[in-house]
Amino acid sequence: MVESNDDATRLAGRPTSITSSRSRRSQRSKNHEETPLLARSDREDSDVEDDDANQELPSASRASAFLQSLRNLRDRKLSSSKKRRWPSLIALLVLFIVLVLVLVFGFIMPAAVKEYATQAVDFQPTRLSLVSLTETGVRVHVEGDFVVDASRVSKKSTRDFGRFGTWIAREVETGESEVTVYLPEYDNIPAGKAIIPSIKVNIRNGHVNHIDFHTIVQPGVVDGLRDVANDWLEGRRGDIILLGKAEVPLKSGIFSLGKQTLEQPLKIEGSKIPAVPNYDIARLDIHEMNNTSNRGGMSADATIIIENDFPVALNVPAVGFDVMVDGCTPLDSYITVGNASTSHLDIKPNADVHVFASGDVRELPHALTKDCPNSDKSPLDLFLTNYIHGEDSQIYINCCTFPDPDTPSWANDILKDIVVPLPFPGRTFDHLLKNFSLADVQFHLPEMWAEPGTPAAQPKISANIIALVGLPKEMNFRLDVGHVRADADIYYKHKKMGRLDLNKWQQAHSKRVDNSTEGPELEITSHVDKAPLEILDEDAFTEIVQTLLFGGRTLYLEVKASVDVQVDTPLGNITVQQLPAKGVVPVKPVSSGDGGMGSIRPQVGNLEIIDTDDRSVTVQARVNLTNPTNYSAIVPYVNINILNNDTILGHAIAENITVHPGNNTNLPVKAIWQPGVAEGAKGHKIGRELISQYLSGYNVTLTLQTHASTIPAQPFLGRLLSFFPITIPAPHLHQPPPGDDPSDDPDEDSPNDPPKFIRRTIMHIFSSSATFDLLSPFSSTTLYLTWLNATAFYHEEPAGKILYDDEIEVPPGLSTTPRLPVNWELGSVGFEAIRKALGGRLRLNATATVGVRIGEWEPRGGLWFVGRGIGAGVRP
Repeated sequence: MVESNDDATRLAGRPTSITSSRSRRSQRSKNHEETPLLARSDREDSDVEDDDANQELPSASRASAFLQSLRNLRDRKLSSSKKRRWPSLIALLVLFIVLVLVLVFGFIMPAAVKEYATQAVDFQPTRLSLVSLTETGVRVHVEGDFVVDASRVSKKSTRDFGRFGTWIAREVETGESEVTVYLPEYDNIPAGKAIIPSIKVNIRNGHVNHIDFHTIVQPGVVDGLRDVANDWLEGRRGDIILLGKAEVPLKSGIFSLGKQTLEQPLKIEGSKIPAVPNYDIARLDIHEMNNTSNRGGMSADATIIIENDFPVALNVPAVGFDVMVDGCTPLDSYITVGNASTSHLDIKPNADVHVFASGDVRELPHALTKDCPNSDKSPLDLFLTNYIHGEDSQIYINCCTFPDPDTPSWANDILKDIVVPLPFPGRTFDHLLKNFSLADVQFHLPEMWAEPGTPAAQPKISANIIALVGLPKEMNFRLDVGHVRADADIYYKHKKMGRLDLNKWQQAHSKRVDNSTEGPELEITSHVDKAPLEILDEDAFTEIVQTLLFGGRTLYLEVKASVDVQVDTPLGNITVQQLPAKGVVPVKPVSSGDGGMGSIRPQVGNLEIIDTDDRSVTVQARVNLTNPTNYSAIVPYVNINILNNDTILGHAIAENITVHPGNNTNLPVKAIWQPGVAEGAKGHKIGRELISQYLSGYNVTLTLQTHASTIPAQPFLGRLLSFFPITIPAPHLHQPPPGDDPSDDPDEDSPNDPPKFIRRTIMHIFSSSATFDLLSPFSSTTLYLTWLNATAFYHEEPAGKILYDDEIEVPPGLSTTPRLPVNWELGSVGFEAIRKALGGRLRLNATATVGVRIGEWEPRGGLWFVGRGIGAGVRP
């Protein structure tokens, strides 16, 4: 409540002063503030020469002596106790009181006891209360203890003389006086003034004087005070120099010393000026504004605990202020973000202050969201980036308005337009991402013509990303994620294996999940389309592939990302940049740990010759395989070597195929058979043996192995996969459907026997000829037998021989040759067995060499054939 001028007049009454005969040590049980209110002055008083004992010293000399004693007292006290800082406003108010005490008591000490007083005097303030605001200033209540302690004096002669002098003088008293403080560095404008009532103290050794009085401190020139505050807050001023002036009536016992005009400079060093006290935000609730319109806006309610280590009590009315942040550069004007207010404060001595504050942000100003010159970030981006990375930012409080109409106008005049910088502590969001998973993953291999080492050569990933984000419990407002983008690093066993480039904005959706046990969460889903994957550590990637193929266990990849998020909030769309995120992605193995790529189980069929030349045959085939993973692969081009006995016989090419999880059927693959190209004569020999074994019904296998050019744009990937070859059985000869077999006895072969090139034969004894049923491996291509040299055996005994030089046509499927001439081994055991089987059947063995032509390709030296258990019918 504002006090009237009459209240100020009543304050001029004499304060209560309690004098005790107990020693200073007996008073230590009482808890006092140990930091003196006086700031050190850099000026040292000159020594005063001794005069005649009967000559009275000038009053100015006595004041100087006492002032020097208090200075020295303060220096010793600071060296023996912990420094404590006083808030700026309190220090300014107390300054008037302390300065006048220094000036007044300096005139009541005789020069003879100057040295004694310098060392023995001690004043301890115990309470400072800002009782209320009046129409002209601040009503202040001051309490403290004044004592003269001879034990503090080091020199015995001085100590004894001082005790004697103060015993005689006993008490001193000042009358009511007015002290004015000026600012010499600001054109000597008055900073303020105060009326100090009469004070009487006992100066005998060990007597504790409790000083208790009220006064009103009146502010001086308002503009000057604001200039001082702004210069200090903005770092333009270190030390502050004050000049105190007063007229003080003095009295000792019954002797009046008259009025003395006093003047004393005081320097407050920058290091002694108190800083903003420590504070903690104990509670924060951010929510949408409660208003009837649909214009949006957000509000925040907070409880702030401020440390108060001082014996200060005051009442602070409700205060309103603007909250501002930096612009693009330090030279730009501050940007007002919103407004806030605090409730009435009742501050108790040495007790933490609980401040209840609230604020509103109705809309984001354009200057806050507009990109800075030559930058892609706005002031809001810069502020949020510091905050989410745990770095302190700066906010600014633009003082002040007082909602209470009874608040004096001078308070608003002093504080208005003062900008107070406050640190705004950041917080880290390392554990913001609680869960991270990928679904419907597709790997896109690069195009055939992509240049290695370029972005086009990098494999790409498409997937649905599902992220569960933990929200701070303070965020109680609508939050919808519309788009995301990121740069993500992928780690395996703390090694940076690769980098996933998600710098293009991807659409996203989100929904809030309220979890009472772990707090609110935000589930974000987004589809990533063809994000490039750059492999940075080939060794780490090799270890991953080996583990997936042979480890038989799930491995875990760690993802560390810097994410940009476009968010729709009650304040509109906001882009939050460089939000840190971490997650773990499990990757299931390809195999169960028992043999690499065996679970793929590829099968080849439907062979069709599509091209030939004199050195090669190009075959179109259909492949069935199983993808044991949950991931798809889109393959524009892949080239794989075909080997047998570690010899390259050709290569298989797949183009524009998609491999889905699970079974994949009829994948088109082109195989080029060219055994002599890569390996020369060795290749020809291995190739001839392989085809001969195949036609003879042997269990023939082929090996598929990648190489540096398997994926032309990624030679490393091809070399890596070459360590994991796949062995597959050669495709079986095409089995004719039931009813299409022209054999007389379709059931004579076991159904478990694999199809053979020579299905069966018919022997004609009298015409010395034979026909053969041949099964072609091709579904649409005719092959030709250009010559034949064959021998038939019964067990191991020769029965007959065929030498034939005319070309025999073998169409697709099952076909019968024309009659071929046979030279019988007459009289042999084999021939006799055939003759005895006339009209019946028997089984024969056969060996042959045969010339084969497929289009323009004809293997050198022909092929060999071995047949066992060939069913033979014997006709006359």
